Amino acid sequence: MKISFTSKRLISLASVITMLTIWKILSLHFNSDFILPSPEKTLVTTLGLFGESNFLATVGSTVMRGLIGFFLSGILGILTGILAGINRNFDAFIRPMLVTIRSTPVISIILLALIWLNPDTVPVFIGMLTMFPFICTNVADGMKSVDHDLVEMATFYKINRRRIISEVYIPAITPFIISGASSAMGIGWRAIITGEVLSQPRYGIGMTMQNAQTFLNIDAVIAWTIVAVLISYIFEKVIRWSERKIVLWRA
Repeated sequence: MKISFTSKRLISLASVITMLTIWKILSLHFNSDFILPSPEKTLVTTLGLFGESNFLATVGSTVMRGLIGFFLSGILGILTGILAGINRNFDAFIRPMLVTIRSTPVISIILLALIWLNPDTVPVFIGMLTMFPFICTNVADGMKSVDHDLVEMATFYKINRRRIISEVYIPAITPFIISGASSAMGIGWRAIITGEVLSQPRYGIGMTMQNAQTFLNIDAVIAWTIVAVLISYIFEKVIRWSERKIVLWRA
């Protein structure tokens, strides 16, 4: 039996209430804002962040780094994925590299990047390197899913190459690109903020969280975490909205 949209909303609401209840119980158990502040105190701190003078600069810097890293990884991932999808030799060549990048701990890459790059560039580099394998792998899989009989038939009837690309290849790989972008964006934000924590640029959510932790402002650390989650959630919704529009376009 299918669960209605309203039922799903109620179940999601129940999940949120459960997490807040557990949070409240733990905060009462520890009874210390230096260990775990209460949800209501953290909410007040979170709302207070929006009124701080450097809030927009902090959030804007992190978002900009994320978008630049996502844009660079998108271009590199799509181009590499297309080549891997149409050339088996290149696919065999690039696969070990993708596995290595995905398997290497993010902290190791950050520590090396701190030696190679300046603080403002480190999070962008980390984000790009973290997101690239997801997009590349998905695009390569999308290229392999193309109906080659359909391509051969279009070639036999001398269909224009540009039309084959726009009406066969692009519709086939677009869902794979969206799926890869969604996975990459979720992982990428965490990597970028981790990079900011260690590289300490002038502005950034990670840098602000590190400063708050240094002074034991645990409520501020959690508040900035909530802001980071909201940013990730918004971009996830944008990607899913784009996916629905593409599905309608394909139909």
